Amino acid sequence: MKICETVKPAKPGSWLVVGGAGYIGSHVIRRLRADRRGVVALDDLSTGDAARVPGDVPLVIGSVADRTVVSAVLREHRVDGVIHLAARKSATESVAYPRRYYRDNVEGMRILLDEMIDTGVKRFLLSSSAAVYGVPNNPLVTETTPTAPISPYGETKLICEWLLRSAGRANGLSWVALRYFNVVGAAHPLLADTSNDNLFPLVFQEVTAGRPAMVTGIDYQTKDGTGVRDYVHIADVADAHAAAVERLERQQSADIYNVGTGVGYSVLEVLDAIRAVSGLPVEVTALPRRPGDAPEIVANVDKIAHDLAWKARHDLNSMVRSAWQAWSRLDTASAR
Repeated sequence: MKICETVKPAKPGSWLVVGGAGYIGSHVIRRLRADRRGVVALDDLSTGDAARVPGDVPLVIGSVADRTVVSAVLREHRVDGVIHLAARKSATESVAYPRRYYRDNVEGMRILLDEMIDTGVKRFLLSSSAAVYGVPNNPLVTETTPTAPISPYGETKLICEWLLRSAGRANGLSWVALRYFNVVGAAHPLLADTSNDNLFPLVFQEVTAGRPAMVTGIDYQTKDGTGVRDYVHIADVADAHAAAVERLERQQSADIYNVGTGVGYSVLEVLDAIRAVSGLPVEVTALPRRPGDAPEIVANVDKIAHDLAWKARHDLNSMVRSAWQAWSRLDTASAR
């Protein structure tokens, strides 16, 4: 285990953000810090970037699957609650490498729960996914929509929810699981999404190089043949975490919430927004559907609005604009 030497230990009663150097985790940390909460980050930096973690936040470099590391950070930083964001997250990759996803996502979750219970940490906020719904009969899904994931990634997220629910009952944990829809944008120019699996950075990479955007699947039964998704700004997602943390600190919970906007946009509609924001021509090359992709899925967000008083504030243009600004800064810096 390595703890960055430039920072002090987290405040007593801190929240441990597992995957805190990642795209979503770094935004969540900044949001919690804005609320003056104590935070400590745990990340193995396999996909995360230490530069994303603010200098006054302790960063423990290690794996959630390492019991010694997890136990040490929980005890040394007097952690009071855990936000678990570390996971492999590509539905397509999971189809090719299912054992890797079960090992990293499910086993990591089990070890984290074991060490929390052993150290008496009782609050848990889980990063889950809309992938647990699979291909629903009604594309507008509520938290009670039957879960039938179609990829090993979605299966592992659902299993993590089951583990958390069972541990909550058996060990008195208070917990919330947030089922994210498609998280995009950037709340800070330094926190750009650079994933090779997400639509925005994939399109930005192609159009800035003068290549056409690859659209996987143009024959779905949707409004224009391309997949329809509920895109939600990362700043709104971070706000949802802050609202869930407040709920967990205030009362015992055992709840699952969708985190989206309630509005679906097709891939072609997103490309139109990228053209408008970037001023660049965006040509399209059609490719076959990807394994594990649903034609259309949109969040019903009534429950989170009622229970947590949370509602997404950003529209698609705001999401695209923030993502493009962050990407442009990143692209300019890499060109120097």
